[in-house]
Amino acid sequence: MGANTNFEKYKSDGSVGGNVLEWVDARFPLTSMWKAHLSEYYAPKNFNFWYFFGSLALLVLVIQIVTGIFLVMHYKPDASLNVNGIPVAFASVEYIMRDVPWGWLIRYMHSTGASAFFIVVYMHMFRGLLYGSYRQPRELIWVFGVLIFLCLMAEAFMGYLLPWGQMSFWGAQVIVNLFSAIPLIGEPLSVWIRGDFVVGDATLNRFFSFHVIAVPLVLIGLVAAHILALHEVGSNNPDGVEIKKHKDANGIPLDGIPFHPYYTVKDIVGVVVFLMVFSCVVFFAPEGGGYFLEFNNFIPADPLKTPPHIAPVWYFTPFYSLLRAMVWPFFGLDAKFWGVVAMGLGVVILAFLPWLDRSPVKSIRYRGPIFKALLILFVIAFGILGFLGTQPPSYAFFGVIPGAPVAQILTVYYFLFFITMPWWSKIDKYSPEPDRVTM
Repeated sequence: MGANTNFEKYKSDGSVGGNVLEWVDARFPLTSMWKAHLSEYYAPKNFNFWYFFGSLALLVLVIQIVTGIFLVMHYKPDASLNVNGIPVAFASVEYIMRDVPWGWLIRYMHSTGASAFFIVVYMHMFRGLLYGSYRQPRELIWVFGVLIFLCLMAEAFMGYLLPWGQMSFWGAQVIVNLFSAIPLIGEPLSVWIRGDFVVGDATLNRFFSFHVIAVPLVLIGLVAAHILALHEVGSNNPDGVEIKKHKDANGIPLDGIPFHPYYTVKDIVGVVVFLMVFSCVVFFAPEGGGYFLEFNNFIPADPLKTPPHIAPVWYFTPFYSLLRAMVWPFFGLDAKFWGVVAMGLGVVILAFLPWLDRSPVKSIRYRGPIFKALLILFVIAFGILGFLGTQPPSYAFFGVIPGAPVAQILTVYYFLFFITMPWWSKIDKYSPEPDRVTM
């Protein structure tokens, strides 16, 4: 409250700054927004390490937007060949890397930022699973979060084509061709997405437009909606206790503290650690061992030469494994169609978590052994699916255990985890949640 009092004093002290602030407040809700979303937004006082990742996701979004603006200044979405026989789009990326002052740094920040974005978002979503942040009254926050995740996938996929390297070209070719498996509308839909019968200049230009303008606008709108919905109902906490139940005479939650300055300062610690790790990757290992930037993508796109193994970027590979696991036709529809369905449902089913989980408690601290065991298995399954998605279909663990049947078993488990949740979450043992927040 002291910060607010100083803010009000500053506005009424007769200074030039105070007069300007008063003039702005009469025309724009600056002070009220500051109070509602920072200085008088009360967050639980027991936030832990897992609560860094929301603010880190916002930081990485800013990094991606700023670096993207500078890259657009020099990038040319043109698939035609230049005088040296190299695609103009690929050559423009090389120009950024070699000739634009600090261009290599901006490009590596953007490419590393894409992977960092998904790392942070996956951790943020996992925290939601740990502490039941998708449960009532935060269902809409979770749904907005899943929509943000879908937008991120679309943004990353379209941006991945822009360097016009071998893996970019053939990855887009494979993924877009998957839509042709949809009955009746598949072929026209694939042509409409590509803008041509093959991935070419039209595809590159429309993906560039969506990556730079359309999807970021939707993404920013969804992030704003996500934050507004969060601040309307309040943040969850590791205990799953609603802090608004216990307030003092002034209506202030007894178990809450103002987000500013307490958590804005605390988040700076997370930001500093993140930037240190991020900088180490950017300066010393920007390719990420071939996972952040595949080695095949340093070769110009060649429609006449197919890479021996085509795989998406690492953050798509768990869902790519779901797609590849479907090898049987059902109901007269081929396996490719059911693979597309499995890949899509693998993301969409996350949105239904608030209604699938029937446990009386939210947080893993008070959940029973069934939830803890199944969640651990789910994380392991997700990780193995991600690894298998980076490998060719013929991969075998230790040269003996074929990867394809393992992926099929883990795909079944992935969906059973959600489908059976209404049953096992209800019968699982639990401990009563505390009435107040514990530290």
